[in-house]
Amino acid sequence: MFGGKKNSKPQNRIDSLIGAGTHIDGNITFSGGLRIDGEIRGNISCEKGQSGTLVVSEQASVEGEISVGHVVINGTVVGPVLAGESLELLPNARVTGDVEYHQLEMQQGAVVQGRLVHRTSAKTVELKLAASN
Repeated sequence: MFGGKKNSKPQNRIDSLIGAGTHIDGNITFSGGLRIDGEIRGNISCEKGQSGTLVVSEQASVEGEISVGHVVINGTVVGPVLAGESLELLPNARVTGDVEYHQLEMQQGAVVQGRLVHRTSAKTVELKLAASN
């Protein structure tokens, strides 16, 4: 997106698909791109050290915490959403829970019942006092 790092771009391809009619009870950890058309009851996150892209389609529902670099929602999510880089809320998105993001695109019709919290990507640096001689 706007002047971001090269490896912080969303995936242009989907590596995994959870199809319509599929119900999963349990946590999911993935790398690359994941599209959900079914129902998930559990937390969704990326492999450690990877950004990843998650797409929650219009007919999908997720009940649990989402912690992924790039998130696109057009379905129902009940639980907190942490989008480390970008979050896109399409017209049929229904999110019940707090949302943290760095970049946000929210289309008309999307609904968030919770807090929207903007996070900067700047890392915290601890300052130490200079030793006096």
